[in-house]
Amino acid sequence: MSSINKIVILGSGLMGHGIAQISAMAGYRVALRDVEKSYLDKGMDRIKWSLDKLVEKQKLTQIDADRIYGRIDPVLDLRDALFDADLLIEAVPEDMNLKRKVYEEVDKYADSKTIYASNTSTLPITEIGALTSRPEHFVGLHFFNPPQLMQLVEVIPGQATSQSTTDLAINFIQKLGKQPILCHKDVVGFIVNRIFIPLVHEAVYSQERNGISMTRIDSAVKFKLLFPMGIFELADYTGLDVIYKATVEMHSRDKTVINPHHKIKQLFDEGKLGQKSGRGFYDYRGENYERIKLSPEEGDKYDPINLLSVAANNASWLISNNVCDRVNLERALKLGMGLKGDLFLTIEKVGINKVIQNLYQMADKFGSFYKPNEYLLNYATK
Repeated sequence: MSSINKIVILGSGLMGHGIAQISAMAGYRVALRDVEKSYLDKGMDRIKWSLDKLVEKQKLTQIDADRIYGRIDPVLDLRDALFDADLLIEAVPEDMNLKRKVYEEVDKYADSKTIYASNTSTLPITEIGALTSRPEHFVGLHFFNPPQLMQLVEVIPGQATSQSTTDLAINFIQKLGKQPILCHKDVVGFIVNRIFIPLVHEAVYSQERNGISMTRIDSAVKFKLLFPMGIFELADYTGLDVIYKATVEMHSRDKTVINPHHKIKQLFDEGKLGQKSGRGFYDYRGENYERIKLSPEEGDKYDPINLLSVAANNASWLISNNVCDRVNLERALKLGMGLKGDLFLTIEKVGINKVIQNLYQMADKFGSFYKPNEYLLNYATK
């Protein structure tokens, strides 16, 4: 298949409706499918609100906004949604059992030409593809939240994914005006989450072990490590439900990728999911996103070496295992996490030997999770 005309998005939630909007803005016909009309209505309302904002900011004319909105067809019946579809993008919650049920039903009605894609943020594409009748035409397309604004899309071929499917996926992402980065190996967490999710846990360990405030850690992360916001703040923005589910899936498949702290599960169980629920690591007062008050002065009072060390180790693992090269790793972190500088330049500024020594010390105290990666050790000798 050489072209895409009609796209089906399964799931009209936070990611699904955003992917539907940017696909329609790129000129594609879109069927947005969900299991309840109320979900679809909410998704379409969010799309209209977003388009109205673009009109208000004079980035779209009202005529263009109406045309875009008109390209999106909210559909309840799966068979109708899948009719004549060239590409299906699944954006349902990160639950393998749910995805299994979804693809069993999809396989009954999908055209033989339809390419399958999953917006999973962590689950191995090979595993999900194996649930379907067409693993060779199955690919991961990990959009970042919100899809309307975030430029990065991780493209993840599974072990059975054909080269033509991968090429088609990359071309599609480029036509959306986004920047695709290819994951050369299908590993849990892919690129960005392989670094971000473990950092959330490490931040909790740092707070616990050092007995300091979240705002001090967050200030250091923002102003010394050049993150767009503090790590606790970023976790609340992402959603602790997303982080907890990603943690479970990643750790169940690879015990070396993450060192889970029980507090993440505790917050999830208590319904403290971050900004969306009004409480997470921090408390929030309203629906609009609130920035936590951070300062360079507060950041100067804490050395985030432990967080930098874990980020360096996981980044090195990705490079040494040929998931991506250093150039694309840095691109992914800037586009997907909003880093304002190169991670490895920050490591060099702090001191590569200092980072390695810190990892050895942490490994002695807290276990082999912190053992320095071979790439990092070789990098120090260059």
